[in-house]
Formats: sequence, structure tokens, C-alpha cells
Amino acid sequence: MQGHSETMRRTSRELWERFHGRVGTDGIGLLATLLLLVTVGLGFIALSDEVRENETQHFDERLLLSLRRADNVEEPRGPRWLAEAARDVTALGSVSVLTLVVCAVSGFLALVRRWRTLALVLSSTMGGAVLNGFLKSHFGRPRPAVVPHLTHVLTESFPSGHAMLSAIVYLTLGALLAQLVERRRLRAYLVGVALTLTLLIGLTRVYLGVHYPTDVLGGWMAGLAWALLTAVLARGAKRRSPGLREESRGDTAPS
Repeated sequence: MQGHSETMRRTSRELWERFHGRVGTDGIGLLATLLLLVTVGLGFIALSDEVRENETQHFDERLLLSLRRADNVEEPRGPRWLAEAARDVTALGSVSVLTLVVCAVSGFLALVRRWRTLALVLSSTMGGAVLNGFLKSHFGRPRPAVVPHLTHVLTESFPSGHAMLSAIVYLTLGALLAQLVERRRLRAYLVGVALTLTLLIGLTRVYLGVHYPTDVLGGWMAGLAWALLTAVLARGAKRRSPGLREESRGDTAPS
């Protein structure tokens, strides 16, 4: 039995080495990205079907009510400063703040003449904004009415624009910055900061009563799917564009 197990491990290792030799590290990364993209995309489709059929409504409303005081639904649970802090954090996912962030990054990329990277950033963020507007209009889900809103809202509820657009912008920029450093610890830190911001922004939308939990979950999933799709397209563009590969490695110096 022990000899059989050793043979199986040796065979598995040989198969992996052959696969790694043919596909390479970049190929394995691409396959993992595609797999995650398909998984998240299918998850969003399944969630949107449940939302459309009102299967999640009871859960959504109960969770929103659980975040308010039992004797007064206008008052959120927690210390008094928490609601104000939530409004501050949620502003980081607003169109105004995200536009300023993208403009600041775009200005930097223009100054260092990384035009191809600039085009990727703009196409990703602007395309994501258009997609979010289309999804909101398509589903047309009304905003929560079970609790009073603690901040102003203008558009439809599903998917959450703050959650989706913050995922697109911060994850895209986090991945972009991670390409400029070599240490894995620094890369993990940059991506971790982007993920943390995205998660906090989404959670504040629920706490403030302007989104159902499934709105935020749908926004996260749609934003992640769009960011992954952009990453796949960017990977393909880098293979065809030597200039873009040089920009990603930081070889392009400002003039």
C-alpha cells in the first residue's frame, strides 16, 4: 500500500511538472483567472435570478432590520459616531471620489508617458461605469423601504454601484501598483488594501440602509468579474504589445 501511494505521488508530480513545463507560470495564472471569472460570473447570474424572483427579499429585510434599534428603526445599532464614520467610508465609493482617484492616477500615468497603461485604466473604469448603469436599469430594483435611509441615493438598487465601482477601480489600481513591486509581501499588501476598501464600502451601504445585502453582494461579484475580465484582456494586450510589457515592468522613464 505504501509503495502504491508513493507511485501515485510520483506520477502526480511528473504530470504536474509536464503541465507546468508546457503551460508555464503565466499560463497557469491565466487559467486560474479564467476559472475565477467564470465562477464569479455564474454566481452573479444565479444571484440576480433569485433577486428578480424576490427569493431573497425576506432575508434582505430581516438583515436590514437587525441593524436598527428594535424600538426605533430610524436609529442604527452601535455608538453614535458609527453612522457618521459609515458615511465617511461610503463616500470613498461614490462617483465623485472614484472619479477624482481615477483622474489623479491618469494624470500620473500621463506625466510618466505610460499611455497604454492609461488606456487600460480608463477603459476598465469607464466601461465598468457603463455596465453598472445598464445593470441597474435592467433589473430596476427599488431601494429598501423597510428602514429609513441614512444617506441620499438617486439610482436603482441592484447591483450596488458603490460596491461594484469601488471593486473595479480599487482592484484595478491595486493590481496595477502591484505590478510595479517585486516583493510578494508588498503585492499582497496592495491588493489587500484594495480588497479591504471594497469590502468596507459595501458594508456601509447596508448599514446605512440604502442597499439590501444582496445588492452589495451582486455589486461585488459584478465588479470582480469586470476587473478579472479586464485583467485577462490586459494580459492578451501585453503579449501583443512590447511597449505595454515595458510599461508594466516600469521600464518607461519620464522624459
